[in-house]
Amino acid sequence: MTRSEDVLHLMLGAHALTRMAALDTRSETPAAQWRTLSLLRDHGPQRLGDLARRSRISQPGMTRLAGQLAEAGLLERSADPADSRATVLSATPAGLAALEAWLEELGAALTPRFGDLSDEDWEILRRAAAILARKTATPEESR
Repeated sequence: MTRSEDVLHLMLGAHALTRMAALDTRSETPAAQWRTLSLLRDHGPQRLGDLARRSRISQPGMTRLAGQLAEAGLLERSADPADSRATVLSATPAGLAALEAWLEELGAALTPRFGDLSDEDWEILRRAAAILARKTATPEESR
């Protein structure tokens, strides 16, 4: 396998793991909700358009999602102090708590699938996860 194929194989495995997680938890919650809350947790409050780009959804789609999350008390919208025409989104404490609960649920649902791994395999997964985190960090996260 080439390095390019190795990276592709890793990415496809991560996508499969994400699908398994949704099936194993029987979650009806859209993945975009968790992705949005994760981005707000990791990057802080963001303008709606910036968050839409980071989340890879359309601005109208982010507007709808933000409305749903705000209605659920998971996100709050405020005017951008630098430009009152723009909206800044931030996760609420309830949103961050919901995200943490979801991550715990994911871990509990997925861990049994890996129960037969050796300590050596676990170390390989830890290293791979650390490499992925480092290589996928945005420039401001790398500082």
